[in-house]
Amino acid sequence: MSDGAGGAEGPCGGGEPERSDSLRTFGEVLKAFRKRAGLTQEEFAPLVRYSVPTVASIEQGRRFPPVDFVERAEEVLDAFGALRGAARHLSRQPGLASWFRQWARFEAEAVSLYTYECRLIPGLLQTEAYARTLFANQLPPLGDDQIEAQWVARAERQRLLRERPNTAFSFILEEHLFLRRTGGPQVTRELIDHVLGLAELRNVEVQVMPLVRNAHAGLAGPMQLLETPEARWFAYNEGQRGGMFVADRKEVSVLQMRYARMRSQALSLDDSLGLLRQMRGVS
Repeated sequence: MSDGAGGAEGPCGGGEPERSDSLRTFGEVLKAFRKRAGLTQEEFAPLVRYSVPTVASIEQGRRFPPVDFVERAEEVLDAFGALRGAARHLSRQPGLASWFRQWARFEAEAVSLYTYECRLIPGLLQTEAYARTLFANQLPPLGDDQIEAQWVARAERQRLLRERPNTAFSFILEEHLFLRRTGGPQVTRELIDHVLGLAELRNVEVQVMPLVRNAHAGLAGPMQLLETPEARWFAYNEGQRGGMFVADRKEVSVLQMRYARMRSQALSLDDSLGLLRQMRGVS
């Protein structure tokens, strides 16, 4: 959500993304069909209109294959539908830290999803430029392939906002997240425009917690809450190096109480969007 919010679907980094068995298997199948066709990676890459390093990363199971790559590879290699079939079984969470995956599985089916963030813009609302700024500044530093995998993971998760129109998404964001100008003024303007655009969706609500507030129910840190189709509620909290999935009903109830109070303490929906428009004009 924040996707964690920031890095490997974790705070600002939180853990190195792991290769899944399904990605490795797809890579081996692809390599077998490529060799069967008598093609080197250098010969195969231009036929699918991707670079040699990208082909190598996919064959090694380090990169999630884009849909158009799968289709072109299927056609070029005459793979009898094997590549399409293998692609259907790929994990849809490449680049996610292992400790975040349990939450991501619930998130994909949630009927309600609530997020409060005080550290950085939640992953579901990030632009590519903003996200890549976070990835590029992680410590320990990430390699290019790791950054690419994390962005692919984030972009994939962001599809939830539009592909699940019956899921209610609520976000409470601290005003200072926009004032920090992460990535610079242009990245911030683009980010604000993006958030304003998403807030126009009927299933997305964005509220801003103002800088000055006498009472604040979220001082203990960021939180995420979700409701499953079976009307069960779960929570997820993140720290510097990991995340905690919360299933205990009493603990979840405490976080629900705090989130409800923050909704009343934050600016109204209209006032929040008005503030963002004002900030966009001077950012």
